[in-house]
Amino acid sequence: MRASRRLRSAGLLMLSLLLLTPTNSSTIASAQKRKGHPPNRSLNRTEMTEAEGRLAEMGYGKGRDGAIDMRSALIAFQKYEGRKVTGQMSREDFELIMNATGPVPKDTGYKHVEVDLDRQVLLLSDDDGVVQRVLPVSTGSDRHYNEKGMSGLAYTPRGRFRIYAKLSGWRKSPLGLLYYPNYFSDGLAIHGNPSVPQKPESHGCIRIPMSAAVEMSRLLPVGTIVLIDDNQSFVSAKDWAQADKQKAVQNREP
Repeated sequence: MRASRRLRSAGLLMLSLLLLTPTNSSTIASAQKRKGHPPNRSLNRTEMTEAEGRLAEMGYGKGRDGAIDMRSALIAFQKYEGRKVTGQMSREDFELIMNATGPVPKDTGYKHVEVDLDRQVLLLSDDDGVVQRVLPVSTGSDRHYNEKGMSGLAYTPRGRFRIYAKLSGWRKSPLGLLYYPNYFSDGLAIHGNPSVPQKPESHGCIRIPMSAAVEMSRLLPVGTIVLIDDNQSFVSAKDWAQADKQKAVQNREP
């Protein structure tokens, strides 16, 4: 009898403790919030500024005078990192940006452009192998076209090239308008365009955002090496760069 009373008393005590302990879902959620930001919380202005600064440090989306086109920067980051391309920054994007390391060129030791056809991004690397610019691009769609009395395959060639000519402002071509074109192969150019789709959609040119076109034209003088590759076709141009250096030395000799 006494044992039964003791058991009932212990049960009542445990029930009282449970009732006094805040274990409802709102309390749990509050505790989780105290541990860190919930994954769906919107970014505040300070966080957006921090992300913009970090993207700029890595070379994403820089345009004229170093100003950053935030949408282009974010699209380039999402493309390079293999994320879903939205042009909108989620909290997960923010965390990745703040902890990311900058893109690394496939070739180093000389200034050049690399166009990654798989990722659909353009990298501009300096002589030390530091990436100065990362831009989203749209290249040849690899589809046949028949437009404006012309037909052909919308193809961006793979390989190594040089900028051989360039123009300022708008240039009217048989298939459309080019903004600040930098020609690298048979009339194909790296140029600004109001439309830079997330996937390959050009006739063969390399489209870049309008916000970056003027600055890229300044950074790509005639003679700049351009490497265009996919996951099966990369070709180095270090021998070209070495030949350029030797020629420059010879030209300086009396």
